[in-house]
Amino acid sequence: MSKYRITLDGKTYEMEIELMDGSVPVAAPKAAVPAASVPAPAAAAPAAPAAAAPAAAAGGAVVSPMPGTILRVNVSLGDSVKKGQPVLVLEAMKMENEIVSPKDGTVSALHVSQGDAVQGGAPLFEIGE
Repeated sequence: MSKYRITLDGKTYEMEIELMDGSVPVAAPKAAVPAASVPAPAAAAPAAPAAAAPAAAAGGAVVSPMPGTILRVNVSLGDSVKKGQPVLVLEAMKMENEIVSPKDGTVSALHVSQGDAVQGGAPLFEIGE
């Protein structure tokens, strides 16, 4: 079991990751601790993957990391995006998860729209060069 502390949008979360059957599941974030009250770690900890990190499918599509409902689509077809820019917001288990662009490029396809229900692994959008 490995413990990690990550900060996302100014909020600090503690996560535990356990290796099981060759996969690395990410535990649900614990209650947020205000960043000002968290002491700096003595040594640099390895970076933990974000829970809602987009996964690239074959063909360059970004897929949903979990089942949920699309709350907002922040871009339109043909828009230029930067790596890490929020493309859409996915609500899952009453939490809003920003799905970001994995690279700089242009939105070449949008497979979802506001209000759509998606399954984990469903294609959401594609970023072209």
